[in-house]
Amino acid sequence: MVILGIETSCDETAAAVVRNGKEILSSVVASQVAIHAPYGGVVPELASRKHLEYIIPVIESALRKAECDREDLDAIAVTQGPGLVGALLVGLSGAKAMAMALGKPLIAVNHLEGHIQAAFLGAEGPVGTFVCLVVSGGHTALYRVGPDGRGELLGATRDDAAGEAFDKVAKLLEIGYPGGIVIDGLSARGNPEAIRFPRSRFEKDSLEFSFSGLKTAAANYVRQNGLPGSPGSGNSAGCSLEDFAASFQEAIVDVLVEKTLRAARQCGLEEIAAVGGVAANSRLRKRLGEEAAAAGCRLHLPPIRFCTDNAVMIAAAGYRVWERSGFTPDFLGLDAFSR
Repeated sequence: MVILGIETSCDETAAAVVRNGKEILSSVVASQVAIHAPYGGVVPELASRKHLEYIIPVIESALRKAECDREDLDAIAVTQGPGLVGALLVGLSGAKAMAMALGKPLIAVNHLEGHIQAAFLGAEGPVGTFVCLVVSGGHTALYRVGPDGRGELLGATRDDAAGEAFDKVAKLLEIGYPGGIVIDGLSARGNPEAIRFPRSRFEKDSLEFSFSGLKTAAANYVRQNGLPGSPGSGNSAGCSLEDFAASFQEAIVDVLVEKTLRAARQCGLEEIAAVGGVAANSRLRKRLGEEAAAAGCRLHLPPIRFCTDNAVMIAAAGYRVWERSGFTPDFLGLDAFSR
């Protein structure tokens, strides 16, 4: 089955053609990073307007690169939510119109299930049931994923997502956007033990997350000491920007790794995966690899290009949804959902 996937949940306009949920025929992503960078985060109205501008050229490019005509498609898969409603409506409306005009079936896809399916896009995907950490700018959660691709929520963040914390602290430090990428790069030259930032762990067996306290601790440090590494900042600890970034990053990675391995132990599973934009973080990938191996678990990480939002994962998830329950009936009545 040849599926066209369409993704517009946030600030990437993406389309991809995938056969049978695995064979990638094309993948096109139009990024809006340069547009939102001056604001230190995604501006929903600007994102929606750019999706309107990009959606048709991106779909046409994906079909052209796949050497596929519209008539060759068996179905269209599209992200229905969660995400920015205005952005989602662009992709959803485009998919509906295309499906109606071509007489093709449509498959509505949950964005988070799309990220989970990215775990299968590496050299070797999970076999059977596994624990999956979904970690991005909008989501931080742990799922127990069954063989049919359905995820059972084990725990989620009570406040900020990990990626959101990265971006907001990067804005506080005035170091650029996307914050996670900039902090990851700075951290490579810093000391992760320079500042002991707090880790929110909750109850002994909790699988829930919280990053608002960490974000507040970072803001308080800057308020008391000035921006790290700034001349005349009054920073008595002499903390460099690289040390600050490494320490902040380590506080996030510590909790993500600890709770992912805890979830695997609690579920009695030996396979884990990490997906989403923050799963591209080099420190998280390294620590997960080390600690999964020590615990006797097999780790599955998508290639970097499939960690951030893309349409390959939506097409792949669409295939799994079709296998479970068929096409989406009466798709013209579908509406986007933000949460």
